Amino acid sequence: MFTFLRRRMYTSLIPLIIVLFGVFFMARLTGDPTNLYLPVSATPDQRAEFAAAHGLDKPIWQQMFDYFSGVIHLDFGESLKTGQEAAGMALKAFPATLQLAFVTLLLSIIGSVIIGCWAAYRPNSLADRFSSLLSMTAASVPDFWFAITGIWVFAVVLGWLPTSGTGGVLAWVLPIATLMIRPLGVLTQVVRGAMVSALSAPYVKVARSKGAGDLRVVSHHALRNAAAPALTVAGDLAVGLINGAVVVEAIFGWPGIGKLMIDSILQRDFAVLQAAVLLTAVSIFILNIVIDAGLALLDPRVRDKATV
Repeated sequence: MFTFLRRRMYTSLIPLIIVLFGVFFMARLTGDPTNLYLPVSATPDQRAEFAAAHGLDKPIWQQMFDYFSGVIHLDFGESLKTGQEAAGMALKAFPATLQLAFVTLLLSIIGSVIIGCWAAYRPNSLADRFSSLLSMTAASVPDFWFAITGIWVFAVVLGWLPTSGTGGVLAWVLPIATLMIRPLGVLTQVVRGAMVSALSAPYVKVARSKGAGDLRVVSHHALRNAAAPALTVAGDLAVGLINGAVVVEAIFGWPGIGKLMIDSILQRDFAVLQAAVLLTAVSIFILNIVIDAGLALLDPRVRDKATV
């Protein structure tokens, strides 16, 4: 098990390092921060002083060396706009993203189990048709379309829900509903397929012959065996939720790590952008390791295959 985890960590470190290099160079393609933070009337001396104060006058290779040296010593720089520590700003925003992703995933799992079990138990029923429609919709329509349509219908036309902020339960509805579409559709199909196989298994027929009712057959026998593939897919969807939150947070003004990234790009705040991406990448890295460890514990064949 230790060898498996060590190899998985080495493998996952490569994309993490590539992301850090990519963000460092892509951030500098957004333009010179001097033009944004100084007035048009600033003199050449003022511009040179600003660039020297923030290390922007150094060659790009030296800026990169300073950045990675700082990362090793847990120094992620300061915000050009606020002067605050970049790591502190990223850590302050990250809990809002985690809350959004956790609630979305939890509701998606609950909803998919209910709809998937119902659809598998009653093929061609209303729930079965609804699950198929949900899956096709989730696969074909982008998240931002749901977000914009939801704002127009429920906030602009009906006036039932706010368009931004985190105050109150109603502010959570549109962001969560937008993020839920894809994981709910995918998980529902996975649960339905696993339940169809489980309900036709011999042990379910034995349970029925012993007088077990429908609810007990589903909850105590079939669902327990169908849970493994659903949990595997749920783990992968959790990683996607953190990435997908970037778009949703920007649209709904959710004060999470995604909105912080967008604001940092617009403000050419390199240190904050790099800290936010690094925190997100490390979180996904850890989550992937946890998922792989869980799969290896559930299925030894995964561990044996990876250590060959």
